[in-house]
Amino acid sequence: MKLDKELQKQKANYFLELHNAPEILILPNVWDAASTKIFELENFKALGTTSAGISSVLGYPDGQIMTFDESLVIIKRIVESTNLPVSVDIEAGYSESVEGVVETAKKVLEVGTVGINLEDSVGGNSNYHSSALYDVHFQCDKISAIREMAEKENIHLVINARTDVFLVSEDNTNNKIEQAVNRANRYKKAGADCIFVPDMGDLNKSDMTTLVNEIDAPINIIAGVNAPPIHELEKIGIARVSFGPRIMRVAFDLIRSIAKEIKNQGTYTQFTSGNISYSEVNSWFQ
Repeated sequence: MKLDKELQKQKANYFLELHNAPEILILPNVWDAASTKIFELENFKALGTTSAGISSVLGYPDGQIMTFDESLVIIKRIVESTNLPVSVDIEAGYSESVEGVVETAKKVLEVGTVGINLEDSVGGNSNYHSSALYDVHFQCDKISAIREMAEKENIHLVINARTDVFLVSEDNTNNKIEQAVNRANRYKKAGADCIFVPDMGDLNKSDMTTLVNEIDAPINIIAGVNAPPIHELEKIGIARVSFGPRIMRVAFDLIRSIAKEIKNQGTYTQFTSGNISYSEVNSWFQ
């Protein structure tokens, strides 16, 4: 399928606008064409991918173990299966050089996506325990170089710069907030459009408010068991909420429950009640 660059440009501009709208951007994370269609048909405005979800589909653990070219096959199918803007989780960029990270981001543009997540933890998700973050100057160099590349392509690639301070730092919460704010504002000056601050349940409403007030960019947080409901996040001033691989894991848990029912009870209740029809799924891809 030939890429419509003008349409891609329009989607990128629209996606950027969603980050600065009065209404919070709810960004479901998808892992294949089918999950993409489900969220599109429920009238969401944009979608993000989950690296953990795509890794699982390909048979890898998360954390840049798969090659980016392997994931790109699925990313391309996701983009081609929806009219919505799609942002891609490129983890830490799949390279240890600025040039390599830019090449990864360029591949994303070449298949029609309009945004990226770029994290600052060393080695991706597999190294959260190592308390290792990339040097802030090096991370800013990556962001600036990606921005320059996208400008040359005449598309505003929306950069969601992720700082993993709350995931890897052993400091107390106040120091984590200070670190996150410092990195976030540096990333914004380097060319980021949005700042993503994922956490392990550390962030409360007060801390989120501090991030909103002290970071000069829209804020993305990840929803989880301790996160306030979306309407409360909107009141706090959070601009974007995403879900990572959590929706995918619930889907997998349902499959496991079905497997247990078949194996242990010999019954079929879970997959014969309320399931999506064969013809409906086929219709998604007509």
